[in-house]
Amino acid sequence: MSFKGTETYIASEELQLAVNAAMTLERPLLIKGEPGTGKTMLAEELASSLGAELIQWHIKSTTKAQQGLYEYDAVSRLRDSQLGDERVHDISNYIVKGKLWQAFESQKRSVLLIDEIDKADIEFPNDLLLELDRMSFHVYETQQEIKAKQRPIVIITSNNEKELPSAFLRRCFFHYIKFPTADEMKQIIEVHHPNIKQKLLKEALDVFFELRNVNGLKKQPSTSELIDWLKLLIADDISKEALIDKENSKGVIPLLGALIKNEQDSSLIEKLAFMSRRQNR
Repeated sequence: MSFKGTETYIASEELQLAVNAAMTLERPLLIKGEPGTGKTMLAEELASSLGAELIQWHIKSTTKAQQGLYEYDAVSRLRDSQLGDERVHDISNYIVKGKLWQAFESQKRSVLLIDEIDKADIEFPNDLLLELDRMSFHVYETQQEIKAKQRPIVIITSNNEKELPSAFLRRCFFHYIKFPTADEMKQIIEVHHPNIKQKLLKEALDVFFELRNVNGLKKQPSTSELIDWLKLLIADDISKEALIDKENSKGVIPLLGALIKNEQDSSLIEKLAFMSRRQNR
């Protein structure tokens, strides 16, 4: 099995090599990069291209590693015992399978996405080391040993919100998704908006990359936000001239709210636009 991208996902040569290397080594692939660069979508498209089941585990700040294995629902068992339910005599009725368990029992090789691992507690990655290494874990309540029938392809994403433990990093194949160049971005846009006018696309990309280069931005616009912005430009039939109109008194960029997502950055862009208009008079 090898990954070369898909019709709807443009993967760089470096990313293709990273995915295929991780599959060959049978190690988790740790993907970092700016939000909106397609980290989560990579797992979705990889599963689609291989015809594999995608099992997604979206991590929150409260997520514990044990939840990925299984949880014992003691509350339900207590309630059922009070009601005289016969199910209480079999403890396995109260074992809730986690995402790793689901991936381990899959009859064919699956893709397991552990999404935004850096949101969890610092000990979370280390708590999964043994299970990801051995591809097995023990269920104490039932004395079962759960072993992977087929070793899943594990994709782990991180937005770099916190540093991950060294012991965990040693067991992963790492790849950082660089932000697309203008040419790469053009290919990505043509996948999502194949009928876009080329002159509008050129001006929109110029505006987008100029925005990303503005000093002092709290959050740079991402690929997914550019795709949304272009969808709005096309829907409203906005011309390329509107994007380069320096005398635009209503603001710098049409539908700026699709690209800029906080008041600090919005104020900064408005100030720069005001200064630009004064210089052009």
